[in-house]
Amino acid sequence: MTPIEAATVPGPAPVAPQQDTPPRVQTLPIRFTGSGSEYFRIWIVNLLLTLVTFSLYWPFARARRIAYFQNNTLVGDDPLGFHGDPWKMFRGYIVVMVLAIAYGALSETVPAVAAVLLLLFALVWPALWRASLQFRLRNTSWRGVRMAFVGDLKGAYGALLPFFVPALVLVLFLPDVASDEKPSPEASRRVLWVLGAVAVYTLAVLPWCFARLKRYQHGSYLFAGERTELRAGNGRFYGLLARVIGLLLLVVALVIGVVALIAYSGGPGARMLGFFAAIGVMYLLMPLIVVPYATVALQNLVWANTRTRHTRFRSELRFGTLFRLTLVNWLLIVCTLGLYWPFAQVRTARARLECMALQVKGDVDSWMARAQVRQGGVLGDAAGDFFGIDVGL
Repeated sequence: MTPIEAATVPGPAPVAPQQDTPPRVQTLPIRFTGSGSEYFRIWIVNLLLTLVTFSLYWPFARARRIAYFQNNTLVGDDPLGFHGDPWKMFRGYIVVMVLAIAYGALSETVPAVAAVLLLLFALVWPALWRASLQFRLRNTSWRGVRMAFVGDLKGAYGALLPFFVPALVLVLFLPDVASDEKPSPEASRRVLWVLGAVAVYTLAVLPWCFARLKRYQHGSYLFAGERTELRAGNGRFYGLLARVIGLLLLVVALVIGVVALIAYSGGPGARMLGFFAAIGVMYLLMPLIVVPYATVALQNLVWANTRTRHTRFRSELRFGTLFRLTLVNWLLIVCTLGLYWPFAQVRTARARLECMALQVKGDVDSWMARAQVRQGGVLGDAAGDFFGIDVGL
């Protein structure tokens, strides 16, 4: 080979640097496999035993209901598990029932002491709510891995106490007017001012309070060593409230228009009929239209923005779906004198769950295998389980 030929022989092609490929995202659909007829048998037995035992069976009935719905909720192809001890739920129920009975008895005999007891109960309510979440999550599992709720007590009070401010203002600033006395004009004006201020305050801060509550709740779930977070700003919650109020005003305007049409087309009897018809229509349309819309908007907002480092949820619930379901459920519950209730619960659970999915970044089996190795002492935390009694909140 001559030097010229050697110079023209091509060398090995340069190797292009390999780029890290993003991990594959697996979508695990959520399915609900429960049936109305199967749950009806559980429901009717729970109802009868609760009545026979003067409500003492209620915690055991609640445990059976939770276990049924979670065991029939499949994430991918694996069901959720519930491991709660109904006797611990019974203990929490007795605590709450004793407090309720004491308040009822004292409110008739010593109203001042009853008011103090109610205030104390309101002060411990955030701690009870947090304990209930701890108990529920600690006793929920998927593929052998327990969940947990890791929100602290300070966060629970910070999330719930703003909701008590309107009630506290009413108690402190409303005049104490005896029921058998005619209030003075000054007292009446004060009542109107206080009620108006509380209403304006509530509308102004309710979305902010609800955003704090949901950020604490959905930012404190722990599964497989990963803590969730809710990525939704306050503006999203204010927008949700604005849409709900707009729908509410639309319903009210529709009802007022129908009433006005009836009133102007007849005499005094027609006006009275229109008034009562308006009350009935409002009573039906609020839970039939406004409540399903708010439920759909809130579920999609909260769950579609809940995520961890390797997971995120998808929620695509539609208002039309829940509206039709609510309408049919109500009609069948009325026609069956309430016996369709368990079937309605199963249908509603299926609609709200099967519109969701869990997206996992990477291999699910490897992720769960590592989580099972890391799973530590939460299962044997007897003290935490005691204070995590379920109080039905």
